Amino acid sequence: MRAVKPLPPYLHDIQEEIEGYARGYGLDFFPIIYEVLDYKTMNEVAAFGGFPTRYPHWRFGMDYEQLSKGYEFGLQKIYEMVINTNPAYAYLLEGNSLVDQKIVMAHVSGHVDFFKNNYYFSKTNRKMIDTMANHASLIRRHMARHGQDAVEEFIDVCLSLENLIDPMSPYIQRQRPPTNPEEEEDRAEEIPRLRAKGYMDRYINPPEFLEQQKRRMEAEKQKRKKFPEEPQRDVLLFLINNAPLERWQRDCLEIIRDEAYYFVPQAMTKIMNEGWASYWHSKIMTEKALSAAEIIDYADACSGVLATAPGRLNPYKLGIELFRNIEARWDAGQFGKEWEECDSLAAKREWDLRLGLGQKKIFEVRRLYNDVTFIDEFFTLEFCIDQKFYSFGFNERSGNWEVMSRDFRKVKDQLLKSLTNRGQPFIYVEDGNHNNRGELLLRHSHEGADLDLAQGRDTLQNLFKVWGRPVNLLTRVEGKGKMLRWDESGYSDKSA
Repeated sequence: MRAVKPLPPYLHDIQEEIEGYARGYGLDFFPIIYEVLDYKTMNEVAAFGGFPTRYPHWRFGMDYEQLSKGYEFGLQKIYEMVINTNPAYAYLLEGNSLVDQKIVMAHVSGHVDFFKNNYYFSKTNRKMIDTMANHASLIRRHMARHGQDAVEEFIDVCLSLENLIDPMSPYIQRQRPPTNPEEEEDRAEEIPRLRAKGYMDRYINPPEFLEQQKRRMEAEKQKRKKFPEEPQRDVLLFLINNAPLERWQRDCLEIIRDEAYYFVPQAMTKIMNEGWASYWHSKIMTEKALSAAEIIDYADACSGVLATAPGRLNPYKLGIELFRNIEARWDAGQFGKEWEECDSLAAKREWDLRLGLGQKKIFEVRRLYNDVTFIDEFFTLEFCIDQKFYSFGFNERSGNWEVMSRDFRKVKDQLLKSLTNRGQPFIYVEDGNHNNRGELLLRHSHEGADLDLAQGRDTLQNLFKVWGRPVNLLTRVEGKGKMLRWDESGYSDKSA
């Protein structure tokens, strides 16, 4: 990788200017370290997800080739990247115009404020660059000892399973804490006895009867025991703790899981994060940083960022418009019981209580929400109509993707479904000793969409490589129960 170039003095001056404006608006962000990269180095860093210290793997080279071809053919261009660390690292493209660099710095200030203050980023590792460098060193040691091909092949398997985690586990306690065996004995269940007066008890409840009752209770308790005791959503953690892996394999799986959790908040808040950064770069540039000679260049750059292609959702556009809508509504007092109960469209159009609470509200939203709760609460009928949203789907008759509905409820439901669990299926470990044969049983919690059976088959194959025993997945296809299975003889399925 080429050596990074330090920030030139004129860009350092612009950084101080832009960050001064941002702080004046109330943004609170970590220190930001900028580096200027040429487009090839930018593509290299982007291929590693913004972390040039990551472990070696062929997929990063593949991503680099894709990014390079896109740039060379004029299909895409990376203006900036920013990393959620403290201090935050951001990369500027060497060929950017001065206006572009101003936009990027204002945009990055919004991102880093979001990283620092949004609840869903509060559990992330702020020293992830160092952590990933340690991961890379460990992977290289394993490659030197066990062979590059063997380690890369196992990482391939792990990467195909990296979405089988529990995105909400950093924020809530899913499982009961382990109990002390001595305390468990103290709380032992009382052996049921037949009712009898004191002097008759030893005749009505003789020792033989009590021993029989005790054995029956023990048998029922063993029968009730499950492995795991409750369904476990973090499949990777279950495999790390229970699969028959060698030490180096366990290390690889732990690294993939650790890095997967680091990127989860970014997936959970993509619309909010980009919307917040776009809102602030727009406000800083149009109210403070732009000169008259730069307005056309700024408008041209922003039109490309906020443009929405037919049939595609632009998170920048949706996020910024929703934040602007929230600000306008809370400034005008368009919320609360009276607003919700008002049936007059004319009255709602003229509604303006001049409360001026918009800025306070958007800072509160930035702190507490993720994309699902953001859309669920603030994507209103009025906003949907104003922004001309619609839902689309594949028409089997015509063989084309078409507008299916402009109904507000259907549009909102489709949007929420695409965001829930990052669009991934809910998979749980149901039993680690299925049928008392050491087989793994997973369950798909059906949320209205069937599994992609081809991807399900490939996932089972890789789970089999990790678990070392047959793997089963219980799901529903077209409303009927189905058990998918991968064992020594390959894939099979049956009704369940």
